[in-house]
Amino acid sequence: MLTVNNAFYDYEGQLALNDVSLEVKTGETLVIMGPNGSGKSTLLKILTGFFPLKDGSYHFKDLDINKAFLDDPKQAAKLYKQIGFVFQDSDVQLFNMSVREELAFGPQQLGLPPTEVEQRVADCLKLLAIERLAERVPYHLSGGEKKLVAIGSVLTMNPEVFVLDEPFNGLSPYYRTLIVELLAKLHQSGKTIILSSHHFGQIKDICDRVALFSEQHQIQKIMTKAEILNDPAELAHLSVL
Repeated sequence: MLTVNNAFYDYEGQLALNDVSLEVKTGETLVIMGPNGSGKSTLLKILTGFFPLKDGSYHFKDLDINKAFLDDPKQAAKLYKQIGFVFQDSDVQLFNMSVREELAFGPQQLGLPPTEVEQRVADCLKLLAIERLAERVPYHLSGGEKKLVAIGSVLTMNPEVFVLDEPFNGLSPYYRTLIVELLAKLHQSGKTIILSSHHFGQIKDICDRVALFSEQHQIQKIMTKAEILNDPAELAHLSVL
């Protein structure tokens, strides 16, 4: 579904991705792990189409996601309709005056009829059990509530692929568990999920594979969940990242 080959990226000369290759299969949950600053967030943003690679290639299905593609709004929309991104910092993502408006914003931008937008919002509020928050101002919510709303703002657009940057960061165990349960439901429904995390213990029940970044901004190895669970040393290593 998504294929990255020999990817390079740098921020004004500071290397972020160093010859990275990766394939993500339809319907799988892939977890990106590794030290802070190793390239995880950069890779996720490139997959979502925030910016093009400096070198190498990225294909989403039959689309060649390069600079020319992303610079053409009509072409780029083909990618943006199919991939949803959840920021690590929920405050970056939430900007409407109520949770209801936040959840409605994405479907409205897709040009959906008002009745369908309303139904998607109602379904999302129910799925996330946040009906009580519908008229609240997002900025006034707790960190865990904000994260649920941020995920909900992507859910209502119903993308094929969900990309989440450190979704458990700064959350209480209660909200971490809620988000794991939600991701499990999305996984079971056939959605493709790509997320970065330092919490292998939290995501081990839903992940299919783990891609491990090194401090050299390269993918050091890609392992299945079974391979990790059957290797005590690797399991211990991933538990302390």
